[in-house]
Amino acid sequence: MDGLFDPPVDPRAGAGGPTSGADGLTAAPKPTAPLAVRMRPQTLDEIVGQQHLLGDGSPLRRLISGVGAASVLLYGPPGTGKTTMASLIARATGGRFEALSALSAGVKEVRAVIDIARRRLIDGQQTVLFIDEVHRFSKTQQDALLDAVENRIVLLVAATTENPSFSVVAPLLSRSLVLQLRSLTDDDIREVLTRAVGDPRGLDGQVEVTEAAYDHLVAVAGGDARRALTALEASADSATHVDLADVETAIDRAAVRYDRDGDQHYDVTSAFIKSIRGSDVDAAVHYLARMIAAGEDPRFIARRLMIHASEDIGMADPTALQTAVAAAQVVNLVGMPEAKLALTQATIHLATAPKSAGVVSAIGAALADVEAGKARAVPAHLRDSHYAGAKKLGNGVAYRYPHDHPDGVVPQQYPPDELVGVDYYEPTDHGLEREIGPRVARLRSIVRGAVTRRRSR
Repeated sequence: MDGLFDPPVDPRAGAGGPTSGADGLTAAPKPTAPLAVRMRPQTLDEIVGQQHLLGDGSPLRRLISGVGAASVLLYGPPGTGKTTMASLIARATGGRFEALSALSAGVKEVRAVIDIARRRLIDGQQTVLFIDEVHRFSKTQQDALLDAVENRIVLLVAATTENPSFSVVAPLLSRSLVLQLRSLTDDDIREVLTRAVGDPRGLDGQVEVTEAAYDHLVAVAGGDARRALTALEASADSATHVDLADVETAIDRAAVRYDRDGDQHYDVTSAFIKSIRGSDVDAAVHYLARMIAAGEDPRFIARRLMIHASEDIGMADPTALQTAVAAAQVVNLVGMPEAKLALTQATIHLATAPKSAGVVSAIGAALADVEAGKARAVPAHLRDSHYAGAKKLGNGVAYRYPHDHPDGVVPQQYPPDELVGVDYYEPTDHGLEREIGPRVARLRSIVRGAVTRRRSR
């Protein structure tokens, strides 16, 4: 949620109800409002960052400039300006403004706003409906917006920190312009901070901030302008000269941008696994640290490590799975924070291990054949013979017991007739598979006897 940038709720509308007119986002902030609210850009020129969306003639610039009309889904991390842009669009349209928070509003509140907007249209007045955290709306709540959006009863401006492709219903996506905002750069954050220090709406030049303090404020912001301004306000609360010590006292560590139920959860997890797969041990440990610092469930991390041990390492280093399973046991038996060491050890082991997709390829190819119908009768000599009458049916007859042979391997057909000679497992020359490969070839040669030619599936 955009937190400090949220519009106040009109007491006449009840809990979760809309705000309208000069209230809410369109009203000038009070002098006692938080610094982040006071410093919200009031014009297009005050927006920092997002230049990829604000070029000449771009849809967003046209909307904010009051030219054209389209419903918009603003998607991006916290503190990147979603609510600010909604405010500017509302002002540019000259219409009435209504705001709902998906955390508290339901279908009833949505329909109430639409009914009001429909009556206003009779008088030629447009309604801008701002919905914060739209991804938290249920499918039913989102569906309630469709007709009003399609027929321009309301001009929808929705904000979300989640990828709308996964969190917004397809019909609403198709009726809206989806614009992705990016995290602000360090230079952007520094510009936001220096402006707040000198601007009459902010600290009005009454506070001096050292370069070291600025550097630390930028670092802890993580691309989030609101977080940077909140940290600055806390640091300057009782000082006119803000140095590094003041900032460190006000904020003890950088907050990690990571929503366990949101988009960042999937992005960081994906980067974690891909770093291990790519054998970048340092990147893998970095993403592990981000998950741990953000409070990710260590059992989730352990599960991902166990999956990865078979998925991307497999027989190239069979001990990788043992390490991953051991780390999962430490998580269950010891718990955090000590278990972070076992998770780190497993991450390092997996990242530095030789890689092979042989396990995935083998089961994938085998399943594909089964799903294609290649699952005929089990050879008679392999069938269960531990019941009366089995031998009369030919079950188990002529089965050769491998342990009766000195080498423990005998020529014998094991797969169904149609799959004789088909190779599913193909060892690489990485790690232990360099030794396993020749052994697999020898075993196939003995087991298949005269049938050594690989048959296509």
